[in-house]
Amino acid sequence: MIAMETAQQTAQPVKRRRSTVAVLAGAAVLVAVAAGLLTLVLVAGNQGPPPPPGPVGRAMAAVGAVGAGSPASASDLGALIGDRRTWLRRHPHDDSSWAVLGSAYLERGRWTGDPGDYPLAERALRHSLSVRPEANGNLDALVGLAALAHERGDYRAAKHYGEMVRARSPQRWTAYAVLSDAYSRLGDQKAAAGAVEKLGALGAGPGYTVGRLSAEVYWNRGWREDAAATLSDATALAATPAEKAAGLNRMGDLAWERGEAQEALGHYETALGVVPGHGRALAGRARVLASLGLTDEAEHMYRAALAALPVPELGLEYGELLESRGKADEAAEQYTLVRARVALGAARGGTGSGSGPGSGAGSGVLLLGLLDADHRDPGAAVARLRAEWKRHPNAYVADALGWALYREGESDGKEALKYARKATDQGLRNAVFLYHLGAIEKHLGKDGAARRHLEEALRVNPSFSPLLAPRAREALGALGEPAEGGPRDVYGRANTVPTAQG
Repeated sequence: MIAMETAQQTAQPVKRRRSTVAVLAGAAVLVAVAAGLLTLVLVAGNQGPPPPPGPVGRAMAAVGAVGAGSPASASDLGALIGDRRTWLRRHPHDDSSWAVLGSAYLERGRWTGDPGDYPLAERALRHSLSVRPEANGNLDALVGLAALAHERGDYRAAKHYGEMVRARSPQRWTAYAVLSDAYSRLGDQKAAAGAVEKLGALGAGPGYTVGRLSAEVYWNRGWREDAAATLSDATALAATPAEKAAGLNRMGDLAWERGEAQEALGHYETALGVVPGHGRALAGRARVLASLGLTDEAEHMYRAALAALPVPELGLEYGELLESRGKADEAAEQYTLVRARVALGAARGGTGSGSGPGSGAGSGVLLLGLLDADHRDPGAAVARLRAEWKRHPNAYVADALGWALYREGESDGKEALKYARKATDQGLRNAVFLYHLGAIEKHLGKDGAARRHLEEALRVNPSFSPLLAPRAREALGALGEPAEGGPRDVYGRANTVPTAQG
């Protein structure tokens, strides 16, 4: 992260957001012009308005440029998959259709949380390359492989494929879309921002996709107001219900992270009105209900979310809600299911968990580290997370590794503190990160810093976790109030307010 003066930090996000809004507006104009031209052609040929797109057309529009498309519903993606498979039985040498088929499998796996679609996606994408190699210009399949690697939690591979595409075709917007996400998960927020800026300069890509990527950059840098405004602009440009629901869900996530429970609930419920049964929106609603003390309803909502989207990170959330309610046996069952889901994902070629746009807990390795640190074996968590930090040195891994070191009882706690600070120094204002940092500082006797970070965690989001927020309050209460006379100077003397006599 590049250090900035306070004034630059305030002005730069606004400037960047104005640029992003201009790009989004331009994208909307291009879409409108293209739609108008298509209408004219169809009216001239058929003497009537064009029919609305069917499931295959909607999915094709969402998948769009292969590997970097926007969300689409599982039913529409299923229709597209069936359509391309039928076509390829008659035209097995159509490399573009193989790439589209692979991308459709990938998007369906994201939507349903079923990692079984990822090996199908990989086979289709690699078959596309066998029909027409990358050296002969088959860049669509490479972009698809980049997006697949990202979803499997292999962000270095995603970067590798994305940079191959960029080197061969610097004007291909899809390369910058996948690179932005990959750089972010590798802890290089400057490179992620640069990729989005290049995408904006190209004036290409769907407005929703460009806006979503810009918002994630702002979010990861801690510019949450700019992220919220950009997400709102992007969601307004959503071309399909699936896109709109995804945008609304991310708006809910951001409101939740800011501690705005009612605002978050409104976004989640609006998303569910657009796409009933949207798994992540159901989980978001469950999160908010738990924070409002409606824990029975929250449990019901988590079960519905897991039925719609059985991904491990939601299982971990649900397990911790159960544990906070004293339901230890039921929580243990959920933790066992988390491990099983991660193992299933790993068996199908990934690290166990699809990350999805903006999802913090990206890989199964990270999830197992968090699970072991708090609920089973901190030593195993440390070993696992040290390896993950070497591969993906981002804020989420730094936080988890610091916490695992603390929970393991690392000798002096200094290494735990180092990683906890790395997590918070990257810009994210995450209440869990702040709680972990404060707890480690309290353990090390750094009472002033611990008090400040525990208070900040609860100020950012007073109900950030049903299990951890009460522990943050307990730790803060144990610290008590600062000593009279304020902090002491280097000679051990309390600072006092000067009197008239000096």
